[in-house]
Formats: sequence, C-alpha cells, structure tokens
Amino acid sequence: MSHFSVSLSSEAMPDYYVQGTTLCINGQQATIHVGQAKQDFMPIQKAARVIDGLGISKVKLEGAWTLEQQWQFALSFYSSKKHCEVLWLENADRHELQHRLIANHFTRELINATPEDLSPQLLAERCIAWLQALAPSAVSSQIIIGEQLKTEGWQGIYQVGRGSTRPPVMAVIDFNPSGNALEAVSACLVGKGITFDSGGYSIKSSEGMLTMKCDMGGAATVVGGLGLAIMRGLNTRVKVFLCCAENLVSGHAYKLGDIITYKNGTTVEIVNTDAEGRLVLADGLLAASATGAPLIIDAATLTGAAHVALGDEYNAIFALDKPLQAHILSCSIVEHEPAWCLPLEPWHRDKCPSYFADTANSRAQKGGGAGGASNAAGFLSRFVHQSGQGWVHMDLAAAYLSHASSTLPAGATAQGVRTIARVLMSDAKS
Repeated sequence: MSHFSVSLSSEAMPDYYVQGTTLCINGQQATIHVGQAKQDFMPIQKAARVIDGLGISKVKLEGAWTLEQQWQFALSFYSSKKHCEVLWLENADRHELQHRLIANHFTRELINATPEDLSPQLLAERCIAWLQALAPSAVSSQIIIGEQLKTEGWQGIYQVGRGSTRPPVMAVIDFNPSGNALEAVSACLVGKGITFDSGGYSIKSSEGMLTMKCDMGGAATVVGGLGLAIMRGLNTRVKVFLCCAENLVSGHAYKLGDIITYKNGTTVEIVNTDAEGRLVLADGLLAASATGAPLIIDAATLTGAAHVALGDEYNAIFALDKPLQAHILSCSIVEHEPAWCLPLEPWHRDKCPSYFADTANSRAQKGGGAGGASNAAGFLSRFVHQSGQGWVHMDLAAAYLSHASSTLPAGATAQGVRTIARVLMSDAKS
C-alpha cells in the first residue's frame, strides 16, 4: 500500500473539509489547514485522529512542517490495534523525531500490554532488555524477587505483592557509560510498577479496575525517559529503581490494620490497601537516596485526586525543593508536555495520622480525603532527605486515557517521557 500524503496549509480553508476539523481530503492526499500560530497543534492532532479512523496506516508528511508539528501528528496518529507508520520530512529533524518515536512506542506498548502478559518480573525484564539494546556496554542490572525482598528489608514492595502467585520485584538498572564502578550517580529514577491493581481488600469497582493495567505507567515512563536521554547522547550515570508488584486479593495478601516497618525505621499502618503505590515507591526512594545522587525523580500513576484536579491533559509535579520544581515545569513546557505544580509542604507528612504507627498510608476516607494527592506526596517525602532537596514527585494524571479523545487514542500517552529526558540532559550539562 502506498503512503497517504499529508501537508499543511495556512491559506483559507475550502468548502470540502471533514466536518469538525480543518482537514481536506482529495484522493490519496490530505491538507490540514492551520492558523498562523505554529504552537497551536490541536488542528493537526484532530486531523491525525480522523486519518487513523479512516483505516489509513501509512502516512508521508510533505511540504513545510516544523519538528514539533511533525511530532504532534505522529503522537496522535497511533493505534493499539494496528501498526501506524509516519515518513518524516527529509531534513535534520528526522533523527530526533525517530528517537522520540522509539521511546514513545516502547512506553505506550508496555503500558497497553494486558496484565496477564506483563507480570512484575516480565515488566522488569522488558525494561532492562530495552535499555541494554540501546546501550549494550553501559547498562547492568539486578532483580530482587519474592522472598528475597523480605530478607533484604524491602518491605513495601514485598507486602503489596505477596498476595499474588506472581512474585513482586525490585529492579535496579545502572546506566554507567564511563564503565567506572566508582563513578558518582548523577540522578536516580524511581518508577511505580504495579502491573495490575485490584485495590486489594479495599477492592475497586469493576469500572475503576478496568484500566488498572496502566498502573505500571510510572515504571514505563521513567525507563522511556532514560532511553530517550540515552539516544540524545546522555553521558552521565543514572540509576533506575522499578518497584513492581501485582496488588491482588488472596489468603496471603496484606490487610487493613497491618503495620509495615521500612529500612529507615518508619512504621506505616495500612488503612487502605488501594493506596499501595506509595508503599512500593517508599522502598525505591530509600534505595535511590542511599546512592547519594543529587537528583531523584519518582513517577507514578499515584492518585485519583491528581486526575480530578488536572483532568486528562496535565501531569502533577510536587516538590519541597521549589527551584527544582520550577526547573521540571520549565522542561515540561519546552517539551510540550503539559504539567502543573500542586502543593507540597513539610506539614503534608503528617496529614495521614495513625494511632498505632508513625503514619498511615492514607486517610480512611474515600479517595484519601481532601488534598489526597498532596498527602500522598507528603507520605513519600518521609523516605528522602527530610529537606526534600533534589527530589521531585510526578503524579502521572495524563499517562492513560480510558476513552479516546478528539486528539489522542484511548490508552497510554507516554506523557512525561520527554520531560524526564530533558531533565536528565540538563542535569548532565550543569
């Protein structure tokens, strides 16, 4: 099948256009009529969705497109049901676009995988294999699995995942391009890898559980971000900690009222088994902090509260380190990945009180009560340096769409990958 040709035009739109869009189709050619504002990508994204809906799978971009216009078309011209191919313009933008596409497709396809096909161990192995394929001589890894987690003190991941017959895993991935074992770690990435979340004994509704294959989106996003940075030429050492488990109900599952004691001595009462993401991330943050890295980024599809606040379009950014928070936000703006800063202060650590432990893992209220996203971030702040210096938490409210929109297909978006890659590159240059 020959490629369907797509070009842009800023001229007046003719009468023969697809209703509700600025797209004109003539045989095997289409023209997207865009305004003079080159940063308005919505007409391009809507047109890409229409073209995908026509069953077209191969597109060739022609004429004058900016790099970002080409990318926004490709971002929307995607399907989990068929392979979609975009031929870029033959110019200097092609390499960057192809690198973005590789990272974007890896992240999306991983998040869209069925929970049956993606156990905690398989998630870890696929992430390791992809990064090793990008940098064979620079990537090493370790997988801590099942009862070994308990033995080594990684209680959060172990307790959350012990109810499944498929054991929980902490994966440690070391990208060290210098090959020097004594090389300082410049940054750590921590990803929530809950491959399916039933809610445990605080069980979700069927509607709430349907999309929970996406709950490992944090792990996929941080690995995708590192992979993109590697393709962009990253030359500093980065460690990744993936906190992987299935949160299921069984006779061996963790229960409400249980108390978990972490490596730093913090005790946590379980008041909601569906607030499990922060429990596994706590282990990853402790491991990341132990490296002495000056930058720690964790990413997770953590709270419904962030989604309620920001909708499907924005990721939430939390930090006690306000200059770092501003830097992350600026990177998201440059990379055209909408994000917004939500409140986090030291006193948020105490917003989930317990009569029996240092803290509870949530509040015993629907959705964690008022300020649930900030309270979750406050919980996480207990497991990094108490000033929070160098740490940022990304709550990925925009990582997954349960329904297709006019601009994006249903499923994973990979939003956040480019932001993380830019932060790693900017950190390498500082």
